[in-house]
Amino acid sequence: MTQRLLILLILAAFITTSTAAHGKDLVRKFTGSRSTETIDFEVRSPWLLDWWVNGEYPQMVGLEVSLIDAKTGQHAGYVLKTKHPSNGVRLFDQSGRFRLKIDATMSNWILKVEQLTRKEAELYTPVDKTSF
Repeated sequence: MTQRLLILLILAAFITTSTAAHGKDLVRKFTGSRSTETIDFEVRSPWLLDWWVNGEYPQMVGLEVSLIDAKTGQHAGYVLKTKHPSNGVRLFDQSGRFRLKIDATMSNWILKVEQLTRKEAELYTPVDKTSF
């Protein structure tokens, strides 16, 4: 009985440690190959948009993503614009209910909205190189 309890405690500690190491919570994942508007998603500051775009004809790829305030339907800002296959992340410091407007040309895309903690957001914040 004691040995079984010890094994359960070790397993619980391992599971807790491994989930804490991953930190980022996936809020929504959107994929596609055409222009569209996503469904609404709700996030708290800080959050991250992890994006990837590619296409069969790299010289013709185009992707523009805008942030839309889901409550008002108004444009809340540009997220990204690219004319070639690439990927990246964009950190946001605003909370709310949003959706993404995607204008795609000859491209396949993946957009992941991820909730971050403040500590995780610091890892994505540029360092002021003048302080070195």
